[in-house]
Amino acid sequence: MSSGNTAGAAGLAGLRRAVELAAEARAAGNPPFGSLLVGPDGVVLAEERNTSLTDDDITAHPELKLARWAARSLSAEVAAGTTMFTSCQPCGMCVGAIERSGLGRVVFALSTEQLNALKPGGGFAAVPQEGPALVEEAVVPVKGYYR
Repeated sequence: MSSGNTAGAAGLAGLRRAVELAAEARAAGNPPFGSLLVGPDGVVLAEERNTSLTDDDITAHPELKLARWAARSLSAEVAAGTTMFTSCQPCGMCVGAIERSGLGRVVFALSTEQLNALKPGGGFAAVPQEGPALVEEAVVPVKGYYR
């Protein structure tokens, strides 16, 4: 990844800190993932490590924890100006939370493809999904909610 994509030296420092947080997570007995959220002014607002094993919570990813924190703690304007630096590309669950929390951007060190190449068997198997079905019924509680 070029420094132009990571905001130069500050971006590389953010990625290096995320990798350090990942190493701390692994040392604590958790999967090796770490993230930090940097505000529009370049100040680190929060840091998190994966705690999915020690918390017995499959959703305890650092990106999701930071997105939750941001949604509770930051104004929409500040959130939109943030950058999340993370050791690995966020999973689908975390991407959804990041989008809903209104964070500005994500910069990652290791892609999902690169991560999966390090896993025996290449990562998690996809879960089959079926649908849409009952569209006319399903639209009733949703219609008009998003305005």
